[in-house]
Amino acid sequence: MREKIKNIWPEIDWISNRDLKEKVLDCWVYAVENSVLKPEDLEVIPFSLLIKDCNVSFINHKRTVVQLSVDIAKRMEANFGDDINIDMDILIAGAVLIDVGKLLEYDMIDGKLTTSKAGKILRHPFSGVAIADRFDLLPEVQHIIAYHSKEGDLAKRSVEAIIVHHADFVSFEPFKR
Repeated sequence: MREKIKNIWPEIDWISNRDLKEKVLDCWVYAVENSVLKPEDLEVIPFSLLIKDCNVSFINHKRTVVQLSVDIAKRMEANFGDDINIDMDILIAGAVLIDVGKLLEYDMIDGKLTTSKAGKILRHPFSGVAIADRFDLLPEVQHIIAYHSKEGDLAKRSVEAIIVHHADFVSFEPFKR
């Protein structure tokens, strides 16, 4: 399972801290093992059940969020220098994990992907934090997961959480049409 997850998530290798990298991988393995989905399903299911006829896959959207987050962070570091402090490992780990809880939101009924009972009453930022906490991920990573979505709109986001939040929405909003 670990190899399958690594194949669909090469961005996990961008995390330089070995312990953090392993914990991020552990979260995804756990989520897949407790989901109706298999790793290969992530490459074909739509990234959102809220968008009718969505042709962008879950993993394509997720990987885009990670890549955009890193691009934004690098540009900010280049332009602002010592005036900004971005922890790239925290940023990448958080970006990779923001939707890990979504895997627990899915159910398969008559061969059709739908929202599970748990997914209807507990959104993925909460289940994602629970998964991350299970594997002792740093509070800074859990913060990004918790506040990446609309649930974080009233919170004071870290710089890493701000970047990931905007990268997520920039790769979501255009498809809502």
